[in-house]
Amino acid sequence: MTSDRKEPSPEREQTDVSLRTERERTDRALDDRQAAVEEDADLVVRRARDTADAVLVTARAKADGVLGEGSVDAGRIALAAERSREDETLRDERAAADQALQRERREAAQALARLLPLEREKTDRYLLSERARSDAALANRDDFLAMVSHDLRNLLGGIVVSAALIAEGSGEDDKGKRTLVGTTRIQRYAARMNRLIGDLLDVASIEIGTLAVVSSPADAMALIEEAVDTFQAAAAAKKITLTVDAVERPIRATFDHDRLLQVLANLLANAIKFTAEGGVIGVRGERTAAGVCVSITDNGAGIPPEMLEPVFEPFFQVGKNDRRGVGLGLYISRNIVEAHGGRIWAESTLGRGSVFSFTIPAT
Repeated sequence: MTSDRKEPSPEREQTDVSLRTERERTDRALDDRQAAVEEDADLVVRRARDTADAVLVTARAKADGVLGEGSVDAGRIALAAERSREDETLRDERAAADQALQRERREAAQALARLLPLEREKTDRYLLSERARSDAALANRDDFLAMVSHDLRNLLGGIVVSAALIAEGSGEDDKGKRTLVGTTRIQRYAARMNRLIGDLLDVASIEIGTLAVVSSPADAMALIEEAVDTFQAAAAAKKITLTVDAVERPIRATFDHDRLLQVLANLLANAIKFTAEGGVIGVRGERTAAGVCVSITDNGAGIPPEMLEPVFEPFFQVGKNDRRGVGLGLYISRNIVEAHGGRIWAESTLGRGSVFSFTIPAT
């Protein structure tokens, strides 16, 4: 299986979803607000008309009282006819006012309906232009990073070869021993620089969705033992006991050997880094319901509960002044594991140590 694709970032997709959701919510809110305003206006009009009608009825009742019973029938008939004409005129005026109000409301709603899409279209154009510029800047950055990384690695390779040649020519005397110590330090620094360059390239690949994972069937326990053997010397230098707990052997799974070895290297390097001299680190591999589970347990200082998730973010440091790395290893490891269809997490108790675990699907 090969995963080497360029897709929209999850953050960008989430931005688009959030924008659509917010616009739908805004449309509903505008509709609700408009309906509420119209309902309030209708209520005010009805109350005003009811008040006017009540005043008119009262005035007519007083007029009838003044007219008295002695009035002639012709006068009453004429008054009734006049009032009927007034009522009809009032109804016509109110109907015309209602029609005018409805027309104004429709025109206002139509104007808003025309204006809102234009404003949103303008916003979308700005957003697309900004994204295009951002994508171009990222592409230029990635091209530049790739070229510089290639040149840096060539230079580092020359430094390592030169240091090895110097070491071979060193004598057995004290000066030769000092030279050997110095060339060993140069090679170690060069290896760390090469790893940092690789991490930066991986982060760039993750950001643009082109992290390559090429999987094939293999034995996960053999991979674990290979990683542990690689770090035995580093653990011994700090008098740390590094062990492997193999529940079963082999454990068949489909994975990218080099990428998962990179994950194990990051986790083991962190465990050794944060475990005091004389500590113990155990690596366990087993088959579980979730697939193949690998756990690295140490008895170091531990991690605060609120930091168990942030430790997998890029450039995160547990301590504010901690400079034992740039904080990319766990971020890269999480993306590699997730590219395999698995997950990675941390558990810890302050003062007692931490457990970093990850799962990948079993064969």
